[in-house]
Parts: sequence; C-alpha cells; structure tokens
Amino acid sequence: MVSDNMERVENKSMPLISIITPTYNSENYIADTIESVLAQTLDDWEMIIVDDCSTDNTTSVIRSYVEKDERVKLIQLEKNSGAAIARNTAISHSVGKYIAFLDGDDQWLPEKLEKQLQYMQEKGASFSFTKYKTMDQKGEETGTIVDAPETVNYHQLLKHNVIGCLTVMLDVEKVGQVKMVDIRSRQDYVLWLELCKKGFEAHGIQEVLAKYRVSQHSLSSNKVKMAKQNWKVYREIEDLSLLKSLWYFINYAFYKLSKSLFNKIL
Repeated sequence: MVSDNMERVENKSMPLISIITPTYNSENYIADTIESVLAQTLDDWEMIIVDDCSTDNTTSVIRSYVEKDERVKLIQLEKNSGAAIARNTAISHSVGKYIAFLDGDDQWLPEKLEKQLQYMQEKGASFSFTKYKTMDQKGEETGTIVDAPETVNYHQLLKHNVIGCLTVMLDVEKVGQVKMVDIRSRQDYVLWLELCKKGFEAHGIQEVLAKYRVSQHSLSSNKVKMAKQNWKVYREIEDLSLLKSLWYFINYAFYKLSKSLFNKIL
C-alpha cells in the first residue's frame, strides 16, 4: 500500500523519461544517486523515488531535493515490501514515454540519458541497456567493467543475465505497461525475459554509462542464494522442463565460475 504521505508535483507537460528509483536505508548513497540524475545533459525527465520504509534518514535527504526540484518526487510505502513492489509503484505513477531504472545506491554518467535516447530513436529500439562499471561501498571504482552484447534474445538471456537493471531504458509506447513479478530478487531478470519472450530484442549500447555499487551484504553478492533464485526462475516462473532448466542452469553456473576465475587471475 502507498501511504497518503506522497510528495508529488504535477508538471504541466509530460516528461519524456520517467526514472524508476526504489530505495531502502540509502542515506549514505541517495544524494549521489540524485545528483547523477540532476547532472544529466538531457533534462526532460521525472525521477520517482519510492522509499521502502527506510529506518534511517533516507527520506529526509530525498525531501531536500524534492523541495528544490519539482522533477524529483517521493512516494513512501506503508510497509517494507521489496524492490519489485517499490518499482511497480513508481511505474504506476510514471507518465513518461520512456522509463529508465536506477536504484537508490547506483549512479549514472552525465550523458547516459541523452546517448541512450538518441540510440533508441535512431535504431527504433524499444528495449536497450548499456555497459557499466562497478564501485565499492565507498564509491571507489573497482576497475571492473561489465560488457553489453550488441543484442540479446530470450534463449541467450536464459543462460545468464547480461543486462544491468541500472542501465535499462524501455519505450513504454512500444512494449506496453510493464510490471515486475513480486519476488525478493531477480524480478528485473524476469521482466527482461518476459519482454524478450514477447519478441522485443534487447539492444546493448557499447559504452559505459552507469556505475553499480557492489555491497558485501546484498542478496546479489550471495552466490548460493542467487543460484537458487535462478533455478526458481527457470522452474516456477518460466515453467521450463527439468531438462531445459538443467541445461540453462549449467550455462549459468559455467558463466559465473568462469567470471570468478577470471577475476581471481586479474
């Protein structure tokens, strides 16, 4: 449920891009996230931040930006519900032709929106993502760059998720209204699979345009939990046969193992 405590200023004209930002206990990071949006070379956007019942000063930081810029909007959930509900709440309040995803502890490079929008308009793409680099909890870059293949289809995506949520932009006039499945993690992966299964090919932009914060305590950093979630996606959500699930899971495990060994060598 969304509480009545909703700070939202209606623009007279529709923004071109709606930025979907879930956040929870991000008081140390959310200002940098918002600043990275304010620094965009394209300014025709709205940023809808949904706070998932933070217990720190996250909402106070956000309100300071809401008061200064009407494009920044805050919605507070009544109970802690997870990233899927937070993102879906933001999506349901969005009015842009495009939606872009940015979590409350990640950042964009200044030309991210402008370059991605230009690419999508030139290519007629409905679904795009970009390369990104990683940073540690202090915001220091780790030197790791996550590549983006030029295109990804459903079967390729089943092998492993090569799409960083913080880099995705969708043309909602083409793909239609989207909604993430209510699971605790991998909900973004399920959405990418759903779109690709419908025939919307994902286009990878060959440029680093975002920075992902790697947290030691995040769910995505726990390899065992992530493996279990991937298996759940195959069997329960995608409803794949046992044989197909094993095939894709082996591909997933091999990719993760190869990536881990490569990082150790470096």
